[in-house]
Formats: sequence, structure tokens, C-alpha cells
Amino acid sequence: MDNFTHSLVGALLGRMGLKRLSPRAMPAMVLAANLPDIDSFVARWLGTTARTFHRGFTHGIGGVLVMPFLAVGVIALWDRLRPGKEGPVRFGGLLLACFLAVLSHPLLDLMNTYGVRLLEPFSHRWFYGDTLFIMDPWIWITFILGLELSWRAERLGRNWQRPAIGAFAVVLAYIGTNALISVSAVNTTRPLVQRVGAPRMIVAGEVPLMFWKRQVMWRTDKLAGSADYVPFGQVRLDHRIVPLNLDDPRLLAAQRSDADVCNFLFWSRMPLVVKLDGRAYLSDQRFPALRRTTFMVPLDKG
Repeated sequence: MDNFTHSLVGALLGRMGLKRLSPRAMPAMVLAANLPDIDSFVARWLGTTARTFHRGFTHGIGGVLVMPFLAVGVIALWDRLRPGKEGPVRFGGLLLACFLAVLSHPLLDLMNTYGVRLLEPFSHRWFYGDTLFIMDPWIWITFILGLELSWRAERLGRNWQRPAIGAFAVVLAYIGTNALISVSAVNTTRPLVQRVGAPRMIVAGEVPLMFWKRQVMWRTDKLAGSADYVPFGQVRLDHRIVPLNLDDPRLLAAQRSDADVCNFLFWSRMPLVVKLDGRAYLSDQRFPALRRTTFMVPLDKG
């Protein structure tokens, strides 16, 4: 998910009562909820690409265990340089708050088609939720309302945790509903794909703003295509069915010698070879709108 959403989650966890665990817990949780995304910035220093390194160690078991200590260290240093009015931080409470905030990050990132390597560093396997788009304004609105109502309740001397807990519960129900829509989209599309060939993979891609819709991407051993899904509506396969071209000799040769191609295949969930302007590129079926920019690697190096 985007960092605005992660920040809102960190703040909401605090307003649900976790801010009582320690002074500075609120800023600590906002920091900790975003900290796993540090991998995109340090990837270059480690001799790899952000696309390859992102959502790996810092989003897996290793990161969940390490990142809270890093967040606590940053907040402790801040507290020493600029002591707060609430007194010194309580390290045990602050560590627990940061742990829960860090844990929220990979769990949220798991919800979209991009995926997360949850078992790093013990396994490089990708996990995908296929439930939420990476930026979801409906979640923003719900969390912002929960935070505002919580702050207002605290100013009025009322139960300030209840609005935050309510907003959290609404988003959990929203996520569950979206998960059911994605499962229905895959199950509804499968019989249609079987008319073309045996389905090798069917992925329900989220649609921005219109959370009830899905752009379903499917592939057989040789072909790839898509379908539009709306609950209780008619599903039709898009007439544009393209070959995967994974047996292209340029791809087979590049897999043995091209680091960019190998890194892309490590990350890619639905690879295919496309031809643009007379050249061949390795791309990913999940992100057709970005094939001319981020998510493609040239196979013709000349």
C-alpha cells in the first residue's frame, strides 16, 4: 500500500489505545508503520534494484523482528535530543507499539497483486492477496474519519478509543468483502478461460476507486488475456488474446547472461514477452499501463 495509508494505520493504532504504552508512541508508530519501505532506498547500496529488493527482507519475518528496534532507536535518540513533556520513553511499551506498527505494513502490502515475500530471509517465495488496490481512497476516508472523531472525543472528555476501533473494524470488513469479490471473480472467469485452454493462472486485479470491479488476468500455457468482472453482472473475455512468447530465443539467451532479465523474472508473477516499436521486451501481465516505463526490460540490447 502507499505510505499515506501506512501512516494512517500507525496513527490509528495509537488512537486505539497503544499510545498509552509509552511517551512518543504516536510518532514511533507512524515511523514504524512506514519503516519497511526503506528497502527501496538502500537497494542501490546493496548492488541490486529497488524492484528486486522491495518487499523482501524488511517486509518478511526478518524485518518484522528487526525494524521495531530500529524505530525505537530513532525515537530514543530524538527523545534524548529533545526531551518531551510526558517524560522519558518506556522502552518495553514503545517496542511493543513499534512491533505492531511494523507488522501492519507487510499485512497491508499483502493485500494487492504486487505481492510480499513474507518468509524472508528463510524463503524467497512471493505471497499475493489480490484484494486491495495499492492506493485506496475509501480506506483513507474511513481512517481519517476515525482519527478525527477520536481526537474530537478526547477533547470532549469522551471515550476516544471507540471511534478509532470502529474505523479499524470497518476497514477489516471492507477488506473481507473485497477478498470475497476477488474469489468470486476468479471462480466466475475460470469456466470461460477453459474454452480457450486449461487455465494456468487467473488473477483478480483491483480497479482504482471502483472497489467492486475486477480486471481479471488469465493465462494458459501459451496465451494471455483479460476479462472485466462486476458482481452479479455478465463476465466476458476481452477479445485481445496475446501469446506469452516465453519460448522466445532472445529471452532464453538473456536468462543465462542478463542480470536485469534475471532480476525481473525473480520479481515477475505473470511474465510475458511483448513487442513494441519492432523490439522485444520482457514485461508483466499485471501492469499493462506501465509496460513502456517501469515494468519492462529490453531483450534486444543492440
